[in-house]
Amino acid sequence: MEGIASALGDGARWQIVELLAERPRSVGELAELTGLRQPQTTKHLQTLARAGLVAVYPLGQRRVYALESAPLAMFADRVRELAVTADAHQDERDVLARYRAAIEAESVLADRERWADGRAFVFERTLAAPPDAVWQHWVDPGLLASWWAPPSMTVTACVLEPTEGGRAVLEYRDADGRRYRSEGRVHTAVEREHLAFDLAVRDAAGAVSFTGHYALALAAVPHGTRLRLDLRITETAVAAVPYIAGIETGWAQVLDNLADALTDDKERR
Repeated sequence: MEGIASALGDGARWQIVELLAERPRSVGELAELTGLRQPQTTKHLQTLARAGLVAVYPLGQRRVYALESAPLAMFADRVRELAVTADAHQDERDVLARYRAAIEAESVLADRERWADGRAFVFERTLAAPPDAVWQHWVDPGLLASWWAPPSMTVTACVLEPTEGGRAVLEYRDADGRRYRSEGRVHTAVEREHLAFDLAVRDAAGAVSFTGHYALALAAVPHGTRLRLDLRITETAVAAVPYIAGIETGWAQVLDNLADALTDDKERR
């Protein structure tokens, strides 16, 4: 596939393929129709032949080239598969589009320090696991690391110590190696019911971009747990625009991760 894609990635070669799709042609005819010199045309044909796209037929003093349809059909099938895969993941591109729109909207508002202080968010989920399992996925560092990061991010450190004054730390890196770190303290911890903590999100220089004040509430419901997460932000810096713009989308993705992690854990048992 790579060889075919590379061969077809040149405009002149693509034009030659289009001409050969109509009927076999000689080098001279192809050169005349494309406006290329014959040596250039020959080199392009050799590249197409190495990719298996054309076959050459020596006919006395003439060399006639014909298009091989089978490799093109395989390539077309692969392209169609890619299109189907892309359509199946349209929602992920929609997430990026919404995030970009949110950044643009927040950039208009971020005209001073503390521009978003007091803004509040609420996230609710019904999870197919008992409260003790959900609680463990918040307070066990290994379980927490399995879900507490958006897609394409890797958790490098995380802890929520379920005691008053306990540490709250989240650090992850993206695929480009950039690291993101948040630090704070746990204020309230009632096992399997309630967890309140702060996290100050820091930029690359260590300055606070904003502080999130979180209140997690868990309640048993038939066949699972009702989760509610309240978030209020303070200490908002102007440079926090990308962080603030991504809160709703990011937490929606992270809670999806939590639901998946709980399901996987249940299946393993």
